[in-house]
Amino acid sequence: MDPGAIGYAISVWLLPVIIAITFHEAAHGWVAERFGDPTARLLGRVTFNPIKHVDTFGTLILPGLLLLINAPFLFGYAKPVPVNFGRLNNPKRDMIWVALAGPGTNIGLAVVSAFLIHPALLLPSTAGEWIVQNLANSVLINVVLAVFNMLPLPPLDGGRVLTGLLPHRYAWRFAQLERYGLFILLGVLFLVPYLAQSLGYAFNPIAYVLLPPVEWVYSVIRGLAGFP
Repeated sequence: MDPGAIGYAISVWLLPVIIAITFHEAAHGWVAERFGDPTARLLGRVTFNPIKHVDTFGTLILPGLLLLINAPFLFGYAKPVPVNFGRLNNPKRDMIWVALAGPGTNIGLAVVSAFLIHPALLLPSTAGEWIVQNLANSVLINVVLAVFNMLPLPPLDGGRVLTGLLPHRYAWRFAQLERYGLFILLGVLFLVPYLAQSLGYAFNPIAYVLLPPVEWVYSVIRGLAGFP
């Protein structure tokens, strides 16, 4: 491949990814502090410095693996922001808002990025094209990150939201899945599609679950911003 094309592709994807992940994690810590837990702030995680949020596997290895296997979607995650739920004013209720802060911020970034495409189209061609591509990628990346993190599996944000909504006796049991959550996710991401392929079937459960809501949210945001 042309090195110039590779460099350009990296330049229009890397910045939106960094911003999406950084804002997502910082939002968790910021909202947690609003509800009484300053842990993230004290550990320097309420920051827009992306280095503080990089997770070796989730930010680098997982997206790389998905790219290598030609996955129909590309996503990753950052180092989870530490939250001491016991220090929240109302732990069971407030954990819902702390969890929603990340995906909510991503949806906000997607909407802002979509609306900024309009003025970016008025910029000089070379710079304008690069900025528009960054903004368009930002819309897609933030939507995918928001939807993926709302999967109802601890330690993803959707799992935390469901834990907060369930009655106490069920919430405690469901929260125990968190220690196995990453292994379950990896199994669904890689093992299930591999086994299905070895049996002659094309089956990717994560793609079936994620793609419909991603496409719907993406189309809604583009429609709001005035794009077909």
